[in-house]
Amino acid sequence: MLKIKRKSLLYKSGVEYADFCLNHVEGCAHGCTFPCYAFQMAKRFGKVKTYSDWIKPKLVSNALELLDNEIPKYKDQIKFVHLCFMTDPFMYKQGEVQDMTLKIIEKLNKNNIRCTVLTKGIYPKILTNKEKYGTSNEYGITLVSLNNDFKKEFEPYSAPYLDRVKALKYLHDNGLKTWVSIEPYPTPNLDTNQNLSKLLNHIKFVDRIIFGKLNYNVVSSRFKENHIFYERCTNQVIEFCKTNNIDYHIKFGTLMQYNKKTEVIFKKVIQQPVPVASF
Repeated sequence: MLKIKRKSLLYKSGVEYADFCLNHVEGCAHGCTFPCYAFQMAKRFGKVKTYSDWIKPKLVSNALELLDNEIPKYKDQIKFVHLCFMTDPFMYKQGEVQDMTLKIIEKLNKNNIRCTVLTKGIYPKILTNKEKYGTSNEYGITLVSLNNDFKKEFEPYSAPYLDRVKALKYLHDNGLKTWVSIEPYPTPNLDTNQNLSKLLNHIKFVDRIIFGKLNYNVVSSRFKENHIFYERCTNQVIEFCKTNNIDYHIKFGTLMQYNKKTEVIFKKVIQQPVPVASF
């Protein structure tokens, strides 16, 4: 894998539900074509020129050294660190990315900084080593469909949908906190085999769900009654979450009326149940 060096790593995010973030890879091998906001921004600021460049990720080789310098600087300000908004921390079939991500999570945790993590890849089982990674991190997957034809077109090189769910369920079953980002959720003219109820039932075990509309896509924006469609989907997600005692946040711009109160979704630390001794 190609390597690059950076001058900084941690930054304060502008995403409404996030806190501090980092991106220890430039580019992403998943090659999503929704279009991908991260690819658009990288292209705009001259970091990559073409899609082919983007899907050949470059690892930030000095990421751990940067953290050693930056953690003392920001530690008192950090509530949690998110991995990642501009790349994927467990990029599918990219072992070097996974290895660096695990080292980053371990370093942050050793400094009493918890992580929220989001991937379209597969979580390694080693994350259940609570002595090494603790129990305060929250691990999420992006899941916007169960339709493999849709995946081939819009998420061509990411992990299979059900494999993502299976890996996440393993973390859940081993006592870790889990979440799902259903964003960007496509309109029916893009995903012709769409079934939100089925998708939600596959992830009933998670602690939190974030739902958001698909932006920057002309076909989606031209879908008849686009706003009504997303309002109906949002109501379905909210009702599902309330019924199953799942925290939720609806992304800004998905509905006309935005609920700012749910932005604290990751600032509320989930308390683990205390085991009751049996005699």
